[in-house]
Amino acid sequence: MVIKLSGGKVYDPANKVSGEVRDIYVEDGKIVTAPADGRVAQDYDVKGRVVMAGAIDPHTHIGGGKMTIARMLIPEDHMKDEVKRTALTRAGTGHAVPSTMVTGYRYAEMGYTACFEPAMLPANARQAHMEMGDTPMVDKGAFVMLGSDDYFLRQLAAKQEFERIKDYVAWTMHSAQAIAVKVVNPGGISAFKFNQRKLDLDEEHVYYHVTPRQIIVTLARALKELGVVHPLHVHGCNLGIPGNIESTLATIRAAEGLPLHMTHTQFLSYGTEGDRKFSSGAARLAELVNKTPNVSIDVGQVLFGQTCTASGDSMRQYAIGKSAHPKRTVIMDIECDAGCGVVPIRYRDKSFVNAMQWVVGLETFLLVEDPWRMFLTTDHPNGAPFYTYPHLIRLLMDKGFRDDMLQKINPDAAAMSILPTITRQYSLDEIAIITRAGPARSLGLRDRGHLGVGACGDITVYRDNADREAMFKTPELVFKGGELVVKNGKVVKVTQGATHVARPAYDRSIEGPLKSYFDRYLTVRMENFKLADEEIIDCDRGSIIVQPTGQRVS
Repeated sequence: MVIKLSGGKVYDPANKVSGEVRDIYVEDGKIVTAPADGRVAQDYDVKGRVVMAGAIDPHTHIGGGKMTIARMLIPEDHMKDEVKRTALTRAGTGHAVPSTMVTGYRYAEMGYTACFEPAMLPANARQAHMEMGDTPMVDKGAFVMLGSDDYFLRQLAAKQEFERIKDYVAWTMHSAQAIAVKVVNPGGISAFKFNQRKLDLDEEHVYYHVTPRQIIVTLARALKELGVVHPLHVHGCNLGIPGNIESTLATIRAAEGLPLHMTHTQFLSYGTEGDRKFSSGAARLAELVNKTPNVSIDVGQVLFGQTCTASGDSMRQYAIGKSAHPKRTVIMDIECDAGCGVVPIRYRDKSFVNAMQWVVGLETFLLVEDPWRMFLTTDHPNGAPFYTYPHLIRLLMDKGFRDDMLQKINPDAAAMSILPTITRQYSLDEIAIITRAGPARSLGLRDRGHLGVGACGDITVYRDNADREAMFKTPELVFKGGELVVKNGKVVKVTQGATHVARPAYDRSIEGPLKSYFDRYLTVRMENFKLADEEIIDCDRGSIIVQPTGQRVS
């Protein structure tokens, strides 16, 4: 069955299409050329509408134990946003940390068709995939965390040959069913267990005597040689600390040409200027990123209101516990793996610190020149819930609106900002890049993020509204795999997305020493640690898409 979208203004940067009036045809879930006989089963008239590929969120916390804790930690928050059951959708709760099904519905209603969990602990992979499997409407995938687990740190400390480290990285990706690898406060989560309260880039772990720099460079090189498309996803040292821009810049330089993705950089770009010794380092970050083509970033924009921070960075979450709103926190250790911390937060526009965080994020968005290396995120829910994206898009596209909002924040923070001097306004092409084409390219999603022949029929249609927040909040039509799933911002069909994984080659003999390690130190057998395909396909009611990886370099 062929469907047709007629006469829309197509924005497809991956194929160099910018606002051209085009017809799009979809058959069996894929975009195809016009049928020779011209016959279609259904023709959607989208004249005057803006047509883009389905949006992709490359960094959103939607699965795993920390999200379950976050939902349990703020029950009063759920009462603000109870979602009733309908003939199509299940009941749930929303607001700061929406329940799994509501998360899927809201992403789809906003035009998103794929979302990626960026912090999956290997020991918690089964739980993460179960929660993602319970999230309908969107494709999923997860980045497995390495860098603070005991086995990897033992390898570095013992100066094991690099091929064996690569084998362990690849084995972990297979076992956790991951598409990429993330490092969170490299070595710092482990160091916190040994009573270290900070760990800078070149500071040694008190027990393993390795540094974050060694961890980052080793993992970045391993992923490149394994052929994993997405670069090492780096949550750097000293998150949230004034002056951490120095560590962030040093981390980028430490890569020395290796692919690197610096995540939620807003939380890692603070200077120490001014009376309060807290300022924006966004300009310095942007200057370095602009001349460092091997590095991409996302921002983790702070927007004002109640949310809940949830992170594997137990060291830094412990440090911000005093700022919790409401006053409750959970900081936990997870075997020989890593840890997590959950701290509810309310960002206030009149708070100097919160206003500066808002400023840092927007300055970063507007000063980094290459949109292909910049992805739109709020680090959901850490900076703000994901459904605030339309508001963020308006801030990027509308300088007048941005200037009006600047007048409402803490005046001391506003006075320190260079935002009034920045005239840049994002175009629809740039929005399509940072929310679609760029994330797809970075993650290796060859048939997502664009509208060329052969692409998956994930398509979003918007009314062209000068109020960009209203426009991006309520798409007119959303198609998932060629099926109409959302109409006028409401779900009309519930579908189940696929799980994307990467499976780089490795020497299976590594399982010998790994089994001995599991038997000696861990509470789960190695065979049970590994997540089988059937658990995703059968239990999560989904399918698996394996992303291609390169050949090993010996």
